[in-house]
Amino acid sequence: MSVETVAVDQASVLSPVLDPVWQIEVDQPTGAEWSGMLDLFDDANIYQTWSYGAVRWGRKNLSHLVLNRNGEAVAIAQLRIIRPTPLKFGMAYLRWGPICQRRGSDLEPEVLSQMAHALHAEYVVKRGLLLQILPNAFAGSPRSEMFRSAFSSFAQEAPTQANIYRTFILDLAPSLEELRRKLDAKWRNKLSGAEKNGLNVIAGSGTGEYETFCGMYRQMRNRKDFETTVDIQEFGKIQAELAMTERLRILIVEQAGVPVAGVVASAMGDSAIYLLGATSDAGLKAKGSYLLQWTLIQWLKENGVRWYDLGGIDPEGNPGVYQFKRGFSGADVCQLTPFAACRNPLSSAVAGAGLAMSRAVHTILNLGRTVKPARQDR
Repeated sequence: MSVETVAVDQASVLSPVLDPVWQIEVDQPTGAEWSGMLDLFDDANIYQTWSYGAVRWGRKNLSHLVLNRNGEAVAIAQLRIIRPTPLKFGMAYLRWGPICQRRGSDLEPEVLSQMAHALHAEYVVKRGLLLQILPNAFAGSPRSEMFRSAFSSFAQEAPTQANIYRTFILDLAPSLEELRRKLDAKWRNKLSGAEKNGLNVIAGSGTGEYETFCGMYRQMRNRKDFETTVDIQEFGKIQAELAMTERLRILIVEQAGVPVAGVVASAMGDSAIYLLGATSDAGLKAKGSYLLQWTLIQWLKENGVRWYDLGGIDPEGNPGVYQFKRGFSGADVCQLTPFAACRNPLSSAVAGAGLAMSRAVHTILNLGRTVKPARQDR
């Protein structure tokens, strides 16, 4: 998909929401109100939190849209607004959204369709921006087909190395006994070995636990010398600002009182995402990563989380991490590629140049990982 094609093809698609049953609010909620609304949805995620957006992109560069049905919020979206000049052109970027599945309810096609109309009306028609949406949906699922239908008037990017997010999704509905039985035999054996190593797991959501994790992560970076776009200090700032219900879950495993491995995950709504993992110099033989992940799975089940996203895989560039995550026996899936719409040729040209540069950097980083793949110590 080219951005220029979107500018031509989308000139007359999608009209604003006209039905009085539906109301749109733009840039009205406070940070606390936004967090409260996120708590109402099963598909809430870290990337749609106020704190993530404010720290990662800057508060002044955010926009928040709420779709109400008869006065009740049924869909919400946080977007990053990129305007290189005060003139009316630029880009609106929606990551892992819109959020539109109320807790305990099925996703409603009508809600998703109305949200697609609302987003187009505000950011494409009214503001003259190129709107790019990276949906929280994985190819082949009923949810993905609903997204394709609702955003059918948008153009969808063809899959490329730069825009594909491939991961394993673990269904946590089965019992712990069944989940353990489904583990790869070697993975299960290493877990059993870790359970006999006298390891102690500490869990929390505070800055202290996160700083302990960062110490091990830095050791791992120095030891492995791998390329990464992860900024652990940025995640630390996000953690400090997140509402308590949104805080990252941090697990640290100790051997003889010394931290040897850690994991950081986000659990919101009905899903969790594995964000960061690290092993210290002293913990290479402890196999603590296996115990950490199993302990995290137990905690997720106890807290009603249904799905666990293992955080991205690259079988060729990072085979060690791929094999580790494959041992969970989750489903190998790919996220839907972005949808885009634009009516402003200038926004298309500027955003297209920026996206091309971003993808070039992503490709270079991937080439670096292919030459020197980072392996997760286990």
